[in-house]
Amino acid sequence: MSQNDVLIKQIVEEVLKNLGQAPAQQAECAPKAECCKVTAENYPLGEKMSEKIKAQSGMALDDITLDKVINGEIKSEDIRIAPETLEMQAQVAESVGRDAFASNLRRAAELIAVPDKRILEIYNALRPYRSTKAELYAIADELENKYNCKVNAEFVREAADVYALRGRLRAE
Repeated sequence: MSQNDVLIKQIVEEVLKNLGQAPAQQAECAPKAECCKVTAENYPLGEKMSEKIKAQSGMALDDITLDKVINGEIKSEDIRIAPETLEMQAQVAESVGRDAFASNLRRAAELIAVPDKRILEIYNALRPYRSTKAELYAIADELENKYNCKVNAEFVREAADVYALRGRLRAE
């Protein structure tokens, strides 16, 4: 599809949207939008929607080839999953009634923003008797305010409260 064709398609979709009509094909919208709900029919995403899947670096799945790996053209960021892909996977899970798994995928999508080293530090801090309640609450605040991980921040606060009730916090 040429650039002109893409532009014309976008204009037509915008006009139809403004007229209150949905275009026949709405695959260009964001993964979270209702018009583009991903279901089990789209699974496996890599085979049925590969053009929608991008790495954390922005590289398209179809651009990752064995030749590029061998030639050193692919970096580690090019093979890391993007939050949008995890959201699509979560939608597939929901479409087959696996809501808990969908929630796990969404928590993972949030954590992509957190450096690996920090995730390991947080993991160790969450082990019983490793942290005080104040330390866990500080981690939750960091997750929420620095990395915009609201769901994970609430998870850490809940863990701190449960540890306090069960006597699993580090003594100060």
